[in-house]
Amino acid sequence: MLQRARDKGLRRTVVADALRLPFPDHSFDAVTVAFGLRNMESWPDALREMSRVLNPGGHLLILDFSLPRPPLRTPYRFYLHHLLPVVAGIVTREKSAYQYLGDSIEKFPAGAAMTALIEECGFTTATSLPLSAGIVSLYTAMRRG
Repeated sequence: MLQRARDKGLRRTVVADALRLPFPDHSFDAVTVAFGLRNMESWPDALREMSRVLNPGGHLLILDFSLPRPPLRTPYRFYLHHLLPVVAGIVTREKSAYQYLGDSIEKFPAGAAMTALIEECGFTTATSLPLSAGIVSLYTAMRRG
């Protein structure tokens, strides 16, 4: 992904641990993460680190998987835990990665639980917007201060 960014003209790319970002406090006006927070070792620590590097009033945007509301939730869970791992496992030969995907989505806080966590970690005005029938959600917030 970094090479593609460089190919598109992005001059400075950095590989770093999201729990220990190599940037000074208040370095950015916006921080975004897509389909990554769910995979981090500690969601609160990652969110606090994002808050640390944001300017006061800076914007946080998080896009990640979530579970849709009923009546789609039951068939989606069947797909997520039974069909997707088998089909994707045949195609990629990495069935365990898709078993992990379903488990990680189930454990990841969503909706009000995620907005509360975001606000506990240094942000204000956290919102949750379900997209694609709730299969993904967009969370936005502003850094306090």
